[in-house]
Amino acid sequence: MDRDLTLDNQLCFALNAAARAASNAYRSELADLGLTYPQYLTLLALWENDGLTVSELGGRLRLDSGTLSPLLRRLQDTGYVERRRHSRDERRVSIYLTPAGHELKGRMAEVQRCLAGRITMTAEEIATLHRLARRFCEALGENERTVLPKD
Repeated sequence: MDRDLTLDNQLCFALNAAARAASNAYRSELADLGLTYPQYLTLLALWENDGLTVSELGGRLRLDSGTLSPLLRRLQDTGYVERRRHSRDERRVSIYLTPAGHELKGRMAEVQRCLAGRITMTAEEIATLHRLARRFCEALGENERTVLPKD
């Protein structure tokens, strides 16, 4: 059998398994807060840069509007975000954190500590993995989607 075509030798399979493991680890920790992993990622983006337009947020998270819209609706229903239309262009909608959304950021530190305790890698190994993952995305041309569009 050609070893290049075995499942365990596929980089894409290893990356997918790692992404699923991370998502599953977060899922169990976030459940106590009533959040899903994609909602958590959305909040991270807004804690970093509050007031992104829906299209900017989609680009930052690499999500299409069909996935992002219901996610934002659920975050709005839970009181963590609000939508605001731009006064100069009613078609543009920005997403802002509510006070409850800002308050939630402080509670995330404990989630991060719990997850960090479960990872049996050194800080250097984690930094290397992060750097290589970003480089991998850049090599495949994915970095363009993470750049915020200019207004």
